[in-house]
Amino acid sequence: MADPLWRHIPDVAAYLIILGVHGAFSRWTPHRSTRRAVWAAYAWSLASFILGLPGIANQLPSWEWLAWLRAAGIAWGVCSLGVFILWLAWRKVPKTRYNPERRRLLLAAKSTVVAAPVAAIGYGMYIARHGLQLRTVDVTAPGLPRDLDGLRIVQLTDIHCSAFLSARDVARAVALANETRPHVAVVTGDLVTSASDPLDDCLKELSKLRADAGVLGCLGNHEIYARAEDYAAETGRRLGLRFLRGEAIRLSFGSARLNLAGVDYQRMRRPYLRNAERLVDPTAFNVLLSHNPDVFPVAVAKGFSLTVAGHTHGGQITVEILDQPVTIPRFFTPYIYGLYPENGGFLYVSRGIGTVALPARLGAPPEVSLIRLCAI
Repeated sequence: MADPLWRHIPDVAAYLIILGVHGAFSRWTPHRSTRRAVWAAYAWSLASFILGLPGIANQLPSWEWLAWLRAAGIAWGVCSLGVFILWLAWRKVPKTRYNPERRRLLLAAKSTVVAAPVAAIGYGMYIARHGLQLRTVDVTAPGLPRDLDGLRIVQLTDIHCSAFLSARDVARAVALANETRPHVAVVTGDLVTSASDPLDDCLKELSKLRADAGVLGCLGNHEIYARAEDYAAETGRRLGLRFLRGEAIRLSFGSARLNLAGVDYQRMRRPYLRNAERLVDPTAFNVLLSHNPDVFPVAVAKGFSLTVAGHTHGGQITVEILDQPVTIPRFFTPYIYGLYPENGGFLYVSRGIGTVALPARLGAPPEVSLIRLCAI
């Protein structure tokens, strides 16, 4: 069942801000024709947001041009907000007596600044979004059995196979993962974005993952939106992908055991990991696969030494101001990207591969993650 509308309050708030932006533009723009164009563009942007809501998107045909039209509307809304902020700053520039040379310089600077948001989004959509890379992270865990020292876990997450990421792109990520010669391969949710996306194609490509102990995974929130949890699990099982839905599997490496557990997407503002303690093996090194990284403190308390997650896309669009990342997920979770140690446990949050809503990445390139366990 898709999330109710109230769970999209941040998205709604963003578009109310854009509404205010266009209202201000229409008020301060002197020409009636320009005001009409501003409001027409706003209607396009707002319609793009509404059509992207899970309950509506699931009913729409899988036309690639429609997905791109929606994305263009969202991109325009984001760019217009950036331009508006810069324009407000421009209005605060002190006005002096007319000077032709100074005026030409200021107009050139104004054009450059106003074009910056558009250029940035364009770069994120057509260049950075395709810059898939391998990210290797070492987890030095206290008490790690010697036979698990050097164990390689390769992670693919937030694939979002859709009009913005083709089966060929998934195949490229799978090939990159296979090059790491992993002991275990894990997939941590969001295979597609909506019900009209090519889930079968995505699963077919993921079935080509190769690892010594097999391919395991968990499901994300977009499997819920697409009403595809059961289908993804059953089809994946037939293809050799085992999605762990509140269950654990014990893997042996020499004399050591790795207990790998997985849970379905843990909804925010609800108790996390209910009864998950039954998945913990006190004689093994316990790893939890959870799409939502917010479960981390609860996972540590229940006995998991390592949690592997995704969900945030590493921010997807991240801007650094005074060495601090500014991105939307920062307002909802402290776990955005990277390795987090806490109370003797570790969390790794991957940036993932695909995109959602706006097919762009800035400051958060897509990645295949390789986690190496290291003994002290």
